[in-house]
Amino acid sequence: MAELRWHPLTKDWVMIASHRQNRPQMPKDWCPFCPGSGKVPDEYDVYEYDNDFPALSQDPPEPDDVANDFFKVRPAYGKCEVILYSSGHTITVPELSVDHVTKLVNLWAERFRAISADEKIKYVFIFENRGAVVGVTMPHPHGQIYGYSVIPKKIELEVASAKEYRAEHDRCIFCDMLKAEVEFEKRVIFRNEHFTVFLPFFTEYPYGVYIMSNAHKQNIAEFNEEERRALAKTIRDTAGMLDSLFDYQFPYMMCMHNAPVNGEDTEPYYHFHIEFFPPMRSADKQKFNASSETGVWAHCNPTCPETTAEELRQAYAKFIAKAND
Repeated sequence: MAELRWHPLTKDWVMIASHRQNRPQMPKDWCPFCPGSGKVPDEYDVYEYDNDFPALSQDPPEPDDVANDFFKVRPAYGKCEVILYSSGHTITVPELSVDHVTKLVNLWAERFRAISADEKIKYVFIFENRGAVVGVTMPHPHGQIYGYSVIPKKIELEVASAKEYRAEHDRCIFCDMLKAEVEFEKRVIFRNEHFTVFLPFFTEYPYGVYIMSNAHKQNIAEFNEEERRALAKTIRDTAGMLDSLFDYQFPYMMCMHNAPVNGEDTEPYYHFHIEFFPPMRSADKQKFNASSETGVWAHCNPTCPETTAEELRQAYAKFIAKAND
């Protein structure tokens, strides 16, 4: 079974993908993403791999016969790709060179354009889940890309807010947020000519940093060569900063927010950024999404962003010193 089902209370589509429940457990001594597996080239730096168990496909099956006048279904149309960061099975992003991560950024941009070329796709979501605590079962360094036939609810809300702000103020809400954070200074972790890393005023997670483009650009494919290299270094250093907090591979969900595709032109008001959701609130305590967060989307951050930002700045300095040794 693979289909989309309409949630009438939140006006959102839910992916039903029961076939993924039967995914086999990988043998402990074999990895499909390692050279020699027969699944990937014998040599590669970064690589796009079509998901073997996709929740969405460009040739989806017909939905189950469960719809009626009230319940709505539609085919689970879309694209699911795995993006391999390296042929090394245990290497991590902070251990990669800037040149190597730049190849990854270029591959992301290439796949963003390719998936966007399908006019049925309305949103291209680039993301990474890192660590067993967020459900990762494959340690080989990788992320994923989903191409959705609908705009996900959070992006829909962001776009609506940005459009409303533009109509009221004739400015970009993201540009103004970035300007306010830079002027306040205390939540900015580090920045370079092209990107700023900060802990937002409203962050829901203790270490939930944002990476935001300093220039008003909509998506990763719009960045030039210099900007892509700067993004590569920024992502690498952000991951390294998180690892340096408590000296272990820090788990996180990295969510890249590009503008929607194949629909209304959002150029005047949407702005490229990356959101991190690390599920830890200290070295050994997890930040759970409990009833308030899950049941009514009322988030509670148990830390003070200004204090945590200083902690992150110290971790960043620690990583940079180590990287420059």
